[in-house]
Amino acid sequence: MFDLERWQEIFETIRKNKLRTFLTGLSVSSGIFILVVLLAFGKGMENGIAEEFKKDAENVIYIWTGRTSIGHKGLNPGRFIEMRNDDYNRVVQKHDDFLEYKSPIYTVWSGLTTYKNEFGNYRIQGVHANQQFLENASMVSGRFINQADVDHYEKVAIIGYKVYTDLFKEKEAIGQYIEITGINFKVVGVYSDPGGEREEARIFIPLSTSQRTFNAADKIRNMSFTLKSTGNFNKDIEASNRFIADVESQLKATHTIAPNDTRAVTVRSSIEEAKKFYDLNLMISLFFWGVGICTIIAGVVGVSNIMLIIVKERTKEIGIRKAIGAQPWSIIGMILHESIFITAIAGFGGLIFGLGLLELIGPNIQVDYILNPSVDFNTALTTVFILIIAGALAGFFPAYRAASIKPIEALRDE
Repeated sequence: MFDLERWQEIFETIRKNKLRTFLTGLSVSSGIFILVVLLAFGKGMENGIAEEFKKDAENVIYIWTGRTSIGHKGLNPGRFIEMRNDDYNRVVQKHDDFLEYKSPIYTVWSGLTTYKNEFGNYRIQGVHANQQFLENASMVSGRFINQADVDHYEKVAIIGYKVYTDLFKEKEAIGQYIEITGINFKVVGVYSDPGGEREEARIFIPLSTSQRTFNAADKIRNMSFTLKSTGNFNKDIEASNRFIADVESQLKATHTIAPNDTRAVTVRSSIEEAKKFYDLNLMISLFFWGVGICTIIAGVVGVSNIMLIIVKERTKEIGIRKAIGAQPWSIIGMILHESIFITAIAGFGGLIFGLGLLELIGPNIQVDYILNPSVDFNTALTTVFILIIAGALAGFFPAYRAASIKPIEALRDE
């Protein structure tokens, strides 16, 4: 029920103590503002991390080999391990039920490519059809490699958008022929990649064609896979770890590599990397919450002190109220009402200012691992509850003290 007299008392108290009320409210307002900004940057880090991992398919696993660092079964260290088509086929045969996308890769790091009078050196990769999804590549025009291209050693090329702009100057490329290390390839597709120019400065050709063109026999440089998702992040990590351990063991057994050799076979799992970043972001977010809450507590202490001073100043008034029949709960309600009002107004001011600032500058912040810092509705709602609780806590002890005042002692107070 709306109590006009109580509101008049609250505004009269604020009017008499403008500077004191302003400084107290400022401490609460700044606390909420700091909390909102910190949480927004925590969200911005989460957005940035998610954007980084969109550059490739989620939970992608890359496998490549290097030189052995430990001698094993009479073989000296320093051997370079070369994977073959059979290595890839054995992995697929054993784990096919759990695989979503898969592709072996044969890479030539710098292949001279020409089209009429234009030329450049680009990374050439022989792949299977699934590589489009492993790279998270989108077709700008034309198509990607298909299984028929691989089966029939077709000389077709899918060029990145940077290659397209370099060689074709944004003219029609589909159906045109480019020379890769002196051999003609028909352009059948142009792709774009979330990773930007570095990822778009590549040319994909069928794996079988690349092995024949570059005299690679049945060698491959890398293998890449994604596992079918279970819908549970932790279970996906466990499945990824089991797959990685099994593939490592299989490759080491096939190529006579010591089980404890960590350099001969290297595996990188994007889902494991993502977990590390998300765990770090969680810790940072919790730290931000802690700092923000501590700042609010400092403001709440200020409000509580002010309310104690107000109770002291109004001791005689409270005594008179109790002498003429005011109940303790009405005294508590009066103090809590004023405390919550001051805290809420100041806190909402800080909240609105923080949200407005983020709305203005948030979309323009795009640095590594921080993207569009913002506060969602649930977080804003949480800060509102924090305001209400903070206001109640700030007024509780002064209200309790006011309710405990004995009328006879209050009337003697000077």
